[in-house]
Amino acid sequence: MGYKTENINEIENIDASEIFEKAKTTKPFKPKIAWANVLGFLFLHLACLYGLYLFHRAKFLTLAFGLFLMHLSGLSTTLGAHRLWSHRSYKVTLPLKLILLFGFTMAGQNCLWIWVRDHRQHHKYSDTDGDPHNSTRGFFFCHMGWLMVQKHPEVIAKGRQIDMTDLNADPLIMFQKRYYKTLYTLCAVVIPVLIPWYFWNEDIINSLFICFFARYVLQLHLTWCVNSVAHLFGTKPYDKRISPVESTFVSFFGLGEGWHNYHHTFPWDCHAAEFGKHFNLSSRLLTLLERWGLAYDLKVVSKQMMINKITKYGDGTHPVF
Repeated sequence: MGYKTENINEIENIDASEIFEKAKTTKPFKPKIAWANVLGFLFLHLACLYGLYLFHRAKFLTLAFGLFLMHLSGLSTTLGAHRLWSHRSYKVTLPLKLILLFGFTMAGQNCLWIWVRDHRQHHKYSDTDGDPHNSTRGFFFCHMGWLMVQKHPEVIAKGRQIDMTDLNADPLIMFQKRYYKTLYTLCAVVIPVLIPWYFWNEDIINSLFICFFARYVLQLHLTWCVNSVAHLFGTKPYDKRISPVESTFVSFFGLGEGWHNYHHTFPWDCHAAEFGKHFNLSSRLLTLLERWGLAYDLKVVSKQMMINKITKYGDGTHPVF
């Protein structure tokens, strides 16, 4: 078969003790703490608490506007960054694309290009060292700790292998990437804070701490729950072999993103859940957008494919099959 006998001799002459000693000297990865990020998150959370305290003295319109901003940025993350750009599970017209891009920039979860790369990497190397928020490293790490420490070498290496050619070819997304800091300041801070102050004479401090700090931090935690709670606490009716779970709690507060066992089983499904499942505001809105002609080519898993997966790999918790 063309094997060379000298290779066999080399293998036979290897000292097993040398391999053992080399293995002992290989140090496990110990990430360094990113203190700038730690202090930044500490400041944001203290400012968020103060914003919550100011609720009692703010105008009702300001509180309602803050809630509207949370939904706009949240839906732009679930429908835009996640289902549209990360998984390409449907297509949109230019007006909707601009709205989703604006709302996601307001969400302040890094530029869209980086968010999509990290999420595609999360799916491809889920719960391994190549996963940016690997849930096997504990609840706090996959919730927010991964943003406070040095990246694992595997995350860096695997991240370079993610195909991003579709986003690289999109001039709007690359524009948002190039000018992200400026656009974030404008979309997430300046516009949300000035609107209550200008249009209904809200105190500028109330507007800043409620419409930016409180809104921003609460939105971050709702997104992070998908990486933590929806990977650790729940059922696995579609595939018991993977760690993501079905979480009613996350689905209710996360606009439908908590049906995570289904989503990791069928990541290309635009509903990110079994169609018609309760607590999926993003899916309900998407069907309306399709009806209005703003979204099209929606990808949905067939019922038979879903049943086959449930009966073969599910944990038996599905209410019907």
